[in-house]
Amino acid sequence: MPFHNLVLKPENSSSDSVEGLPNMSNPNNMSEPHNTAVLAYPAKQSFLQLTIYPITLKFEEVVYKVKLEEKGLCCGGTLSSTEKMILNGVTGTVCPGEILAMLGPSGSGKTTLLTALGGRLSGKLSGKITYNGLPFSGSIKRRTGFVAQYDVLYPHLTVTETLLFTALLRLPNSLTRDEKVEHVERVITELGLSRCRNSMIGGPLFRGISGGEKKRVSIGQEMLINPSLLLLDEPTSGLDSTTAQRIISTVKRLASGGKTVITTIHQPSSRLYHMFDKIVLLSEGCPIYYGPASTALEYFSSIGFSTSITVNPADLLLDLANGIGPDSKHVSEQGDNTEQEQKSVKEALISAYDKNISTKLKTELCSLDVNNYLYTKDASTRRDSKSEQWSTSWWHQFKVLFLRGLRERRYEAFNKLRIFQVISVAILGGLLWWRTPTSHIEDRIAMLFFFSVFWGFYPLYNAVFTFPQERTMLIKERSSGMYHLSSYFLAKTVGDLPLELALPTAFTIIIYWMGGLKPDPTTFILSLLVVLYNVLVSQSLGLAIGAILMDVKQATTLASVTTLVFLIAGGYYIQQIPPFIVWLKYLSYSYYCYKLLLGVQYNEDDYYECSKGVICRVVDFPAVKSVGLNHMWVDVSIMALMLVGYRLVAYLALHRVR
Repeated sequence: MPFHNLVLKPENSSSDSVEGLPNMSNPNNMSEPHNTAVLAYPAKQSFLQLTIYPITLKFEEVVYKVKLEEKGLCCGGTLSSTEKMILNGVTGTVCPGEILAMLGPSGSGKTTLLTALGGRLSGKLSGKITYNGLPFSGSIKRRTGFVAQYDVLYPHLTVTETLLFTALLRLPNSLTRDEKVEHVERVITELGLSRCRNSMIGGPLFRGISGGEKKRVSIGQEMLINPSLLLLDEPTSGLDSTTAQRIISTVKRLASGGKTVITTIHQPSSRLYHMFDKIVLLSEGCPIYYGPASTALEYFSSIGFSTSITVNPADLLLDLANGIGPDSKHVSEQGDNTEQEQKSVKEALISAYDKNISTKLKTELCSLDVNNYLYTKDASTRRDSKSEQWSTSWWHQFKVLFLRGLRERRYEAFNKLRIFQVISVAILGGLLWWRTPTSHIEDRIAMLFFFSVFWGFYPLYNAVFTFPQERTMLIKERSSGMYHLSSYFLAKTVGDLPLELALPTAFTIIIYWMGGLKPDPTTFILSLLVVLYNVLVSQSLGLAIGAILMDVKQATTLASVTTLVFLIAGGYYIQQIPPFIVWLKYLSYSYYCYKLLLGVQYNEDDYYECSKGVICRVVDFPAVKSVGLNHMWVDVSIMALMLVGYRLVAYLALHRVR
């Protein structure tokens, strides 16, 4: 069934049953701990509340350090490096049905800890993190939903299209297409997205759905797989209090179905705070409280940090994490504590944590241990390659990604400004070279060189933006194990072909016949094929530059230098390049395109009127003689090597994106 014929039919509430859910049974035949029994829920319970593989997450003494290079030079003339502690011995546990909230000021390590718990932290991580007593693996990864702080969504897709493409990629082949559509419909209904289901997501250049709706779409993408473990990074960031309340209420409802939920949150309101089951409070990477949210104020009061006024508990906790004690005179008179006072408060809180919470917590965790799998190794290698399986086949991924690319780029590729840009240049060029006589060989050759230059550089600059703009999306989707990198790369490059080749075809048709080039259908078709061939090679180089640098400014700068060199060495401006730098000419695809266009238009037996009454051979004209009209198949082969080589470099460069 083609995508445009899909109609999402509303589901009755009574149809929300387990039937049709993805098979979340153990795909790796690993032994199931005693606490992972299948949960049974009433038939009328919400679809998003059904969890059939509950996960108990435990983390003990999690430590994470990063190396910082100092500017100064030390002995021996090398840069000195120091280690910065990001996480320092964080411990805790979260059970199915609970929400654990990580609080702390900016830079306290909340997002780093969340990323570590989601198995996405690169670098050296030490400590013990277990999921039902087992280390992170492919099976856990497929049961984990991760919602980043910033919503990474395609702006030109509608809410329905966004969720449907995600379902087609992430739900297994064991489900039919209709069943996947039903899942999408249920998620839309559950998250209250029915009113905006046909609205575009929107972006910085045009208005779309609201920020709260975008956040719910991001949560919905993760809920499609019915995750057992849900991680959310600042889900209420930038939202008003009412919208934030709706988001956390949705998350609370999801947790009530047996899901394990962990979220970071910067400064929740008192209404949000009381929805949390457990709290981890961090101060500069060190834990200063872990336990029930309801007893946090009582704990701090017991260690001498009580307040005489009624405050939002989250405000008091954040003040303490910043080293500001409650009812401080310095706070009211000066607006801030001195650095020394803040340091002493933090030291007192850390000492109290070690004395009152840490020891007791470790004892509780030891009694609950199922598997003492202690590891200290590079987090990027903490994956069980044998257990890594894909939900869908490579060909299915390619088809879905290809269709999604066409849907997303339908507005970008054929926008009015781009069409006007190309067509206006073609018409202006056709008027300037209007019916150029065969005797004006300089002008005709200049027109052919313009073909090679314009369609050698224009596609390159468009392609340079492709991968840098999709970097965050690629990281997000690959971290979730949605598809093979090869299926994404081929779908992206193949999907661009009809869009990238349509405009140069229209351009060539206009300027070729207006300019008065050889009026032969075969010659015209060959010239068009050469131009399109040049477009593909140029696009390949642009993709390679963008994939290597992954930065728009750096990529455009390198592209500018490259195109300038290719323009000068293209064989038209300089016929006699010095021998020591003549190799630059053979790196320029514009040179080969220019030579092929000359070979299509002329042969060695063609003549032109070089002066009144004097006939000269075309092959003896300096601009033609410098490149020659022979060995055309060699030029075609070299451009083929460039096309394949540049795209291979781009593909290999994307493997580095993490």
